[in-house]
Formats: sequence, structure tokens, C-alpha cells
Amino acid sequence: MTIHIEYETKIKLELDYQTIIHRVVNGSCDFIQCPYETEVNVILTDDAAIQEINREQRGINAPTDVLSFPMIEYETSGDFAFLENEENYCTQDYFSPDTGELMLGDIVISVEKVVKQASEYGHSQVRELAFLVAHSMLHLFGYDHMEPSEAVVMEEKQQEVLNQLGITR
Repeated sequence: MTIHIEYETKIKLELDYQTIIHRVVNGSCDFIQCPYETEVNVILTDDAAIQEINREQRGINAPTDVLSFPMIEYETSGDFAFLENEENYCTQDYFSPDTGELMLGDIVISVEKVVKQASEYGHSQVRELAFLVAHSMLHLFGYDHMEPSEAVVMEEKQQEVLNQLGITR
């Protein structure tokens, strides 16, 4: 598994963010039972930078806590069976030509939001960062929360990932 982490802000998190990100990415892949070695890119930034990305990519001119950019179009969330279909030639585009790993996508997290939301929700910055990574990983696996029924499923899965890792409030 390859996890690229870029820290693109002067705002410092007083925690071992690399270990947390690695644990949650790996734990999410295990939970979903991803049958492939994977590649994920994670960018830690500030509110101004994530607001710019949010404006450019989603047309929303406001900072957010996390953005997810999946590389895969799933037929069914968390189901990798379509990648085994030899007639589906475009699936080779989902794998890195250099490593052969499944390229899940990109995660962008606002460090400012990690700090602020941890305080607002009364839990640690470790838990907040882990939650945002788990949330985003589920997006990279094709899950969404646009409809209430989807939101329930996604919230349950996020909580299960964090519980399995022993990261609680």
C-alpha cells in the first residue's frame, strides 16, 4: 500500500498525523475487504486552500473539513467485482502503471477544521482526524451521504472502522 501525505500548511497539528492516517487508511481497506494493494493521496492544508479547491471543484465558495476525489466509478459501493471483468477495458486505468496498485483517489483535509471541530465536538484531534480520514475513505470506496438512507449506511460504516481501530470519543 502506498499512502502519499503532503502537509501544505504552517498550522501544526500536535499529534502523529502520519501514523493516524496510515492506521485509518489501512483499517478502512481491511474493513471494506479491498482485495488489492492500494494507493491514496492525502493533503493536509488550511481553510483558505480547501476553500479554493471547494470553489473550483464543487462551486461552493466556503471552507469545508474534508474533500474526497475518488478515482474509481463503482457499480456498487465497496464492490470490486467489476474490476475482474476482462471485457471492461477501462478498469486498467484504475491501477498504477508503476506499482500495479489500485488508485483509490485523493483526500484533502483542513487542519484548521480538525482543531476547531475536535474542540466543538468535545473529543481529541486524533479522533477528529481519524474520523475525517475514515469518512473520506468511504467516499473513495463509492459511498455517499446525499440521501438520508445513504447517510445512515455511511455513518454506521465510519463508526465501525473507528471502533475496530479503538479510536473513540
